Amino acid sequence: MKLKLLTITMIIAAFCACNSGKKTEQQRVIPETEITLETESEIETEEEIIVNNEEIKTMEQETKKEEPKKEEPKEEVKKATELQAAPEVKKPTEPVFDIVTSLGTIRVKLYNETPKHRDNFVKLATEGYYNGILFHRVINNFMIQAGDPDSKNAAPNARLGQGGPGYQIDAEFLPQFKHKKGALAGARLPDQVNPERKSSGSQFYIVQNPNGTPHLDGQYTVFGETLQGLDVVDKIASAAKDQADRPVQDIKIEKIVRIQ
Repeated sequence: MKLKLLTITMIIAAFCACNSGKKTEQQRVIPETEITLETESEIETEEEIIVNNEEIKTMEQETKKEEPKKEEPKEEVKKATELQAAPEVKKPTEPVFDIVTSLGTIRVKLYNETPKHRDNFVKLATEGYYNGILFHRVINNFMIQAGDPDSKNAAPNARLGQGGPGYQIDAEFLPQFKHKKGALAGARLPDQVNPERKSSGSQFYIVQNPNGTPHLDGQYTVFGETLQGLDVVDKIASAAKDQADRPVQDIKIEKIVRIQ
């Protein structure tokens, strides 16, 4: 009987010891497992961050690659842009003068396209060169002529039309400037002695014929036109004259004044 009780007691003790060992082992393993899982989770998180950073870098690089390069504007486009951006160049103002005569005022403008004649007239008029000079040759339905410095205070029978400042002006023939009524042109010597058709340094004429004088186009330089005072031109052209076409009653240029 005692032997049986001892045997049962030993079995029970062994069973209890076995169960106690299992609980201790489970308590020890579970925390380690949990720590391991947490560590793996943390590692995975770090790896994800690294991967995400790499993905962002890759995406930035691809975006840079995909961005189209700005093409340099073509030469034609550049020129067009420069032309559009360039400020508008205003045409220089054409000089305007009042030729004040003893019969009234004739207003003329000078063409910028004939600069040699323009500048010469501006110079002489500004210096007062024409003050006191006569219209020494007038022909009705043709033209009136002036500019001979020898006509100042000339005697009634004096032969005029040969004087000047001592130089000539190179011809400036332009097809757009015709010998219309009121045209201002340079007088000159005939072709026999002046084959280059250079203009006189100071003498000029104004066309009076209502239909113009087209036969003179390309023969004499037209460098201006009448703006006002064509009635004065007509009055001078119709004045009484002698056999040399000089007015019997002197018609004088009192002064030439620049208006603009």
